[in-house]
Amino acid sequence: MRPIVIGIMPQERIRERMLAIARGDYKPKAGEPKIWFTSMKSLAEVLSDDNRALLRVIAEAQPESISALAQATGRKPGNLSRTLKTMSNYGIVALERKRNLVRPVAKATEFRIVAA
Repeated sequence: MRPIVIGIMPQERIRERMLAIARGDYKPKAGEPKIWFTSMKSLAEVLSDDNRALLRVIAEAQPESISALAQATGRKPGNLSRTLKTMSNYGIVALERKRNLVRPVAKATEFRIVAA
């Protein structure tokens, strides 16, 4: 699994960058962050020690559902579901739906952080 590159930049600059990309004025280079946070604090909340440990459990155990992950980690399914949804919104975890089950898949367990 390759590390995910994460960038930290003020919201206004993230927006300007995205608009420049949409207009075709700027083409992101290989290795540039694809995931952006507006502050170190927000990054620290999403990639806390507990959440990084959760990513390792997902990668190693490959649980078939959120319930199975809850049993493996001892966390409550409701809290775990919220955490996974947040991580999914940032592209750190994929939530694959199969029938009536949601299977979490870690997209990375290593990160490279670039502060702009």
